[in-house]
Formats: sequence, C-alpha cells, structure tokens
Amino acid sequence: MKEYKVAVVGMGAVGTEMVKILEKSRVPVSELVPLVRSRDGKVIEFRGKSYVVKKVSPGVFQGVDLVLMAAGGEAAQQLAPLARQEGAVVIDNSSAFRMDPEVPLVIPEVNPEAARNHRGLIANPNCSTTQMLVPLKPLHDLFKIKRIVVSTYQAVSGTGREAIEELQNQSKAYLEGQEIEVNVYPHQIAFNVLPHIDVFLDNGYTKEEMKMVNETRKIFEDDQILVSPTAARVPVLNCHSEAINIETERALPEIEEIKNILATAPGVKVIDDVQDKLYPLAVNCSGTDDVFVGRLRKDFTVSNGLNMWVVADNLRKGAALNAVQIAELLVEKGWLERK
Repeated sequence: MKEYKVAVVGMGAVGTEMVKILEKSRVPVSELVPLVRSRDGKVIEFRGKSYVVKKVSPGVFQGVDLVLMAAGGEAAQQLAPLARQEGAVVIDNSSAFRMDPEVPLVIPEVNPEAARNHRGLIANPNCSTTQMLVPLKPLHDLFKIKRIVVSTYQAVSGTGREAIEELQNQSKAYLEGQEIEVNVYPHQIAFNVLPHIDVFLDNGYTKEEMKMVNETRKIFEDDQILVSPTAARVPVLNCHSEAINIETERALPEIEEIKNILATAPGVKVIDDVQDKLYPLAVNCSGTDDVFVGRLRKDFTVSNGLNMWVVADNLRKGAALNAVQIAELLVEKGWLERK
C-alpha cells in the first residue's frame, strides 16, 4: 500500500488532537511533518518516531501529499494556496473556504461523494454544523426536513486552550471569593451563559449562527431548507450540546422507529431512556467519536415535528476527527490524487 507524507499545520488544541487521531487512523503515513507559524522546536511522538515541530516557510510543503490545516482562517488563507501550489491536497478546518463553490464541504457520513471532485482543497464544516447534520442526514433522506430550529450549548474548548484555562481560573476565583479576570470572552464565562459566539452581523445573528445556516444548505444541497439557530457559550470544558427541532415534509413514524433509524446511521449512537434518566451528557462524551442523540420526542405543535438532544466532542467529530475521516476517505477511494 502506498504511504503518504502528511503535514499537520497548527499544534493547538485541534492540531494536537489531529495528530492523536491520525496516529490510530487507517491513513498510511510515511512521514509526519508537524508545523506551526512560530515557536518551533518542540518534539512530538507519532507511531514510534520522534518529529521536530518546524516553522512554516516556503518550500516546506514540497513532497507533502496531504495537509491537515488546524490553523485559523487568516493563516489558512495564506498557507492553503501555498500548500496546493507545492503539490499537496489540503483539508482545512477553518471557515476560510467553506462557502467557496469550488471547495467541497464534507462530512464523510453525510456527503462523502462531494470529496471526489476536489481541486486540492477540501473544507471541514463548523463543529456545530457537523454534529447537527450527522443525525439529521438519515431523517432528511427519508422524510425531507424543511425547517430546523437549533440552540447550541457550546463548550469553551471550541475557543482554544486559553478559554479552557480562563474557565478553570474563573471558577477557582469565584469559589474562593476572589476577583474574576475576564480576557478571552467579553464577559465572565464561569457560572454563566453567553448568547454570543463570534461577531454579530447586520441581521442580528452571529457569524457562528449563520455558519450553521449556510453550511447546512451547502452540505444538504438544498437552498430551500430553513435553519433558525441560536448559539450560546456555556461553562463546560469540552463537548457541544444542541437542542434540535425539525419539521419534515413527509409524515414521521413512531419514536421507536426513529430511534432504530438513528441507531443504524453511521456515526450516531442513541442514548434515550428517560425512565432511567439516560440521555447524552457532555461529561460522558468527551474523547469519543460518535454523535450522541437522546430526548427524542414528537413536537405536538406541528404535524411533522421532532425534538432531540445531541452531544458530541467538538474537538474530535467537530474538528480533528472529521478531518482525519476525510483523509481516510480520500485514501480508501483513491481520490487523494489531484484532478
């Protein structure tokens, strides 16, 4: 089997997780190239070998087959074209290219065929969009979803390590009666909920919320589907939770059949036994790969409505895992070669 030289750009929370997942993946890696934009020199272990983290520079992507981009949008806009020019295929985790009509936006369990015709660049969807669409795809295929109302409860890990440390420090200060310092978020996050993720747009929604609207339509290839989102940041270290309400065009079956449909869908695990108080919890889902679904119940206010509670590890399925799964898809289908 052919082996591939793989670069991972960015050694923050997502990039570090990418390396861990890639190590256990089915991608045959001949050499790992860990890269950062600054502070190089760190040594990381990968499949029994040691690799020095290097600083990105012109020519660094020469001979690299695949790049997993875990840098921010501004960095990705600069580095992804450079990597493509030097011959690599890029899977980018940022929002920089998601809505580019020439760039596939891929969730392997949802629209794997979209990756076939890449031109050297594939975009990873937003974490909240990904965990929402994995369980909605089988329902959309069978019953055609016409409207989604979603409220997200997003962990601080989505902002990065500094946000995790801020929540921990603020919680400690609060419990010890000390002054709380606010640096990462516009307000205290400990023991609080912020209905504000990313910048506010002219329509009153945040950029994070509009990502869910636009990405859903692109991935489902349905510009008519209605998406009404509210994105909130909660004092949880890791794993995003979502309350999702859908309305379908075709009649929905009974809840037990819906559970069976979801239980057999790729990447979905159903935890739904309210009698025993079993439902997905962020504290139980961290470090896992599936999207967990529970609290399934009919919406009695509309003819074909359904409510559900969805939880997933935003650093894994919402970011690093999905990127590596795209890499596995490209290798297994023989789509890694540039068109």
